[in-house]
Amino acid sequence: MTITIAIDGPAASGKSTIAKQIAKKLNITYIDTGAMYRGVTLAILKRGIEVDNVQEIRNILNNIELDFNFVNGVQHLFLDGQDAEEEIRSIEVSQNVSAVSALDFVREKLVDLQRKMAEKQSVVMDGRDIGTVVLPKADFKFFFIASPEIRAQRRYDENIARGINTQTFEELKQDIIRRDEYDSTREHSPLKQADDAIAVDTGLLSIEENVEYVLSLIQKTN
Repeated sequence: MTITIAIDGPAASGKSTIAKQIAKKLNITYIDTGAMYRGVTLAILKRGIEVDNVQEIRNILNNIELDFNFVNGVQHLFLDGQDAEEEIRSIEVSQNVSAVSALDFVREKLVDLQRKMAEKQSVVMDGRDIGTVVLPKADFKFFFIASPEIRAQRRYDENIARGINTQTFEELKQDIIRRDEYDSTREHSPLKQADDAIAVDTGLLSIEENVEYVLSLIQKTN
């Protein structure tokens, strides 16, 4: 029997980190939809196209190849056959991905890909519209929340760990607040909690505790 787990929430709410660990513990596939939108954004920037040039983005979209592959046991996004995991986490991509992901034709293409992935296997999928749009009939739905301060600190610590320190804590916090506003008010597939999703404040517990808490909820109803 296959199961589908949808995890939604704003930037840096812990979605990807927790989803990866849940997938590992349940031995099912993790699909990072945010990485897919970042991959498209990176492809656009690499081609020198402005993110508001809708026609040019539409023209190249079908020529962008996205794949997930494991590198040393860790899932990486590959863009046009090249490992792009590090590049898609760049500040430039982070500052432009919301504008790209708001384009309806970009979302339609990626949502179709994501649904096809979920049809073939048990998955944990995280993003901003998984429970509302991509997998509205998912077996389990969660919506992660945390304060902008906690999320900015997480992103700041991640950047320091990767040797990236070009943004201050306050700059990251303001970026997160702006992205929350953009994502929750965009016309197509805005960030919102599905009616049947369980809200989880990930700022109250450690990552490990959040993982165990979500697993307990899955096991309780499975």
